[in-house]
Amino acid sequence: MQPKSTPIPFEIVNRVIKESGLPQVGKASIREVVRLINIIEEESGQKFIRMEMGVPGLPPSQIGVDAEIEAIKKGIGAIYPPVEGIPELKYEASRFIKLFLDIDIGDAGIIPTVGSMQGGFAAFLMSCRRDAKKDTTLFIDPGFPVQKQQHNVLGLKYETFDVYEYRGTKLRNKLESYLFNGNISTILYSNPNNPSWICFNNDELKIIGELATKYDIIVIEDLAYFGMDFRQDYSKPGQPPFQPTVAKYTENYILLISSSKIFSYAGQRIGIMAIGDKLFNQSFPDLKRFYSSDKFGYSTIYGAVYALSSGTGHSAQYALAAIFKNVNDGKINFVDGIKEYGERAEKMKKIFTEKGFKIVYDKDIDKPIADGFYFTISFPGMTSAELIEELLYYGISAISLDITGSERGDGLRACVSQVQLQQMPILEDRLKTFAANHSA
Repeated sequence: MQPKSTPIPFEIVNRVIKESGLPQVGKASIREVVRLINIIEEESGQKFIRMEMGVPGLPPSQIGVDAEIEAIKKGIGAIYPPVEGIPELKYEASRFIKLFLDIDIGDAGIIPTVGSMQGGFAAFLMSCRRDAKKDTTLFIDPGFPVQKQQHNVLGLKYETFDVYEYRGTKLRNKLESYLFNGNISTILYSNPNNPSWICFNNDELKIIGELATKYDIIVIEDLAYFGMDFRQDYSKPGQPPFQPTVAKYTENYILLISSSKIFSYAGQRIGIMAIGDKLFNQSFPDLKRFYSSDKFGYSTIYGAVYALSSGTGHSAQYALAAIFKNVNDGKINFVDGIKEYGERAEKMKKIFTEKGFKIVYDKDIDKPIADGFYFTISFPGMTSAELIEELLYYGISAISLDITGSERGDGLRACVSQVQLQQMPILEDRLKTFAANHSA
């Protein structure tokens, strides 16, 4: 980039990028981008429009805060938590799944984890080791980059494809092209999707479920953004419509439910891994290569989760149990509490598109993409790597779709959570300058 008048001084951004040691900003991980922006903000004294990291931008659930404080006052901080989870949380999480997904899972299959990150890590340790011949995960992408990093850390294999051109009935043949070889152990996706915000419908989930049963594959469904397709009202306990889930169509499933986004409780690192009853009780002789038992559920708890952290924060479990109970009892509407993310996305997308940007993943099959926690952008004539670096000079940060498994080499993921409504005029002004400098 040649020096020009930009909101953040050219010399500072250029120097910090060079000193970062990153070969290419567009290939940097989310946390590396965070670190880079922190340094530029400190040296320039200018605050960024921060869209790079999916952290909650709303206050945490007060019900959770109060329950956790009460548990700590009672001395729970001095006691190791049960690895399988406290009974209150297991019971209320099972209720939540019944009331909002219309799925029955016994309390035994509800396992608290240190956020969905640890839930996924434990699920990979189990699903990719139950059968020596099935050693590969298939990611339905684009997706959360760190889950592939977890596979690299564990030395596990994976394959991936960008699902955008294979929606609806086309999904079956695309999936089956990977499954017939017999090496796929696991299918993983998020719904709503991070980063594209596409939402699989029941027809697509039925295809995934039927093929999982046919080929004996475990589906890991990441529900980090549970109920956040705001085009539907999933907020009424026990009443349709229910959050769509593959658990309706196969018994080979693990659900990851996070408290970070839907309850704004990210700091306490608490979520649940919910294993379907049949899978939980199923025996896999090959598990004995790594664990003392061939029972999937038992080995998940006392083999994988125990080895990873010896349980999940004790007081945080009481917090999540209290939140689930109040949601289940209809005392709080958790969807109403997070609809502001959709409002921010609508405003931000309008600002970007008016300044010449395009929405990369703009359709949910034949409907406009929903307004939610993420959206994707591109600018004509620029690659992902070029665009992410260029926007740094304008005080705007995001991550490249290159690291998400996307086939779109021109796009970025934008997260709305840290962009406050009062920052919208600043975003608009900076993008106006960007558009003027790139008018050619």
